[in-house]
Amino acid sequence: MKTRTLGNTRLEVSALGLGCMGMSSGYGPAADRHAMIQLIRAAHDHGVTLFDTAEAYGPFVNEDLLGEALAPIRDEVVIATKFGFDIDLQTGARSGGTDSRPGHIRAVVEASLRRLRTDRIDLLYQHRVDPAVPIEDVAGAVGELIAAGKVKHFGLSEAGVQTIRRAHAVQPVTAVQSEYSLFWRGPEAELLPLLEELDIGFVPFSPLGAGFLTGKIDENTRFDATDFRNIVPRFSPEARKANGVLVDLLREVAERKHATPAQVALAWLLAQKPWIVPIPGTTKLHRLEENLAAVGLELDTDDLALIDAAASKIEIHGERLPEAALKMTGR
Repeated sequence: MKTRTLGNTRLEVSALGLGCMGMSSGYGPAADRHAMIQLIRAAHDHGVTLFDTAEAYGPFVNEDLLGEALAPIRDEVVIATKFGFDIDLQTGARSGGTDSRPGHIRAVVEASLRRLRTDRIDLLYQHRVDPAVPIEDVAGAVGELIAAGKVKHFGLSEAGVQTIRRAHAVQPVTAVQSEYSLFWRGPEAELLPLLEELDIGFVPFSPLGAGFLTGKIDENTRFDATDFRNIVPRFSPEARKANGVLVDLLREVAERKHATPAQVALAWLLAQKPWIVPIPGTTKLHRLEENLAAVGLELDTDDLALIDAAASKIEIHGERLPEAALKMTGR
């Protein structure tokens, strides 16, 4: 497995990480715990060193799953988790709002450390910006946790460029996590130039468009009643049908490269910047192996030019998130 470096704090990780949310929540019922422990360890066997979770996934159960899976190999991996939602630390009840008060951050970190069975969090993200708490206070609180040895690196998720700049001035930001793929290229306008300027790494989530870019989803696909894609405008049957032209493009390139659409989508992301580390998620070993093979897929300048030229003519239908969730991004 090739490696990449995130940020000016030089955090070295595998070129592809593993997003673990879908093992516990988001895409329907939680997968079998024992099977997911085996999958996480198989990812490590294949060279993956970056594993992404959050207290909100479950809540709590995904951190606990990851903690058990990685306990035997803790010193060989990088664990990323997140704080920032208003979640009762005893019951897991959620208000739907944010809470990044310094005292709450400290309490969340202590609880996450217990669930993750570790004495430090390698990369701690603010999951969503809290408009009620100055980002300088958030960065300062994380800085204190870093000084105490409980956190190694600071990250932000779905933050706006001015928030990132202000946070970075207080406590260096190692990585920013936001959605990015051929299905959603919003970060290219302002975010990527800022990250390059400040020497901050980028960790795209949903690098396969929540599964759409695999080519396994069309307008006839039916999702489980608890799958969040049921309320995402981009995943309405009409939008899926219209957006299929993007998958057709990936299939065209994949056939020439003897690859799969998913591999082309991931290779395209990896080719954008050397400090981009996507974190595709899966609950299946064969999908994990398919995704990881994308690291070895080389897209030359002609391939990239063809993809960009064709993709620029494609209008993507539907918002990437429900309206309420969109309001929590880019702040």
